[in-house]
Amino acid sequence: MLRHPARVLRLPLGLPALVRFALGRADHGEVKSAFIRTTFGGLERADLDAWTARFVPRLLKKGLFNDARAAIESHRRQGDRLALLSASTDLYVPAIGKALGFDETVCTGVAWDGTRLRGTLTTANRRGAEKVRCLQALRARHQNLPVVAYGNAQSDLAHLRLAERGVLVNGSRAAVQEAARAGVSCVTWR
Repeated sequence: MLRHPARVLRLPLGLPALVRFALGRADHGEVKSAFIRTTFGGLERADLDAWTARFVPRLLKKGLFNDARAAIESHRRQGDRLALLSASTDLYVPAIGKALGFDETVCTGVAWDGTRLRGTLTTANRRGAEKVRCLQALRARHQNLPVVAYGNAQSDLAHLRLAERGVLVNGSRAAVQEAARAGVSCVTWR
């Protein structure tokens, strides 16, 4: 939005989705789609690719915990297959996965009209029950491989429970309490 400041004026167009969400009539995916459509809808793929090329290195330099980097490297040294499963969108998650050396990336997809971003979702929002479904699909494709899964939100506990080792990272107090009841490990990363 910094390169297109007038797009801030479009934010109120996303309010109906927020109201539906508050009333329990919309899910996180609808809110995500509304935000993407109102802030980025209509932008050219080349512009968004250029943004991603700037965003991802900054994110990895300043926004990735050192402990996360160490965990990724530890798994890589052990010969583990690395899959990045995220509710965030394919506008940037595949670039994060590639930069970190992940073998595959599963994330929420967004729609395009040719080279212009439409912003509607092409997949279910990869959160909660949908993340469980994605983990089950990964497990089916990579049979006989033990799964170590990481998450940082209470909504991640469903898929963390399915892993041979689930790890909640920097969870909220409520998430940590629920994780303890479910046998999911909890860690604090810095």
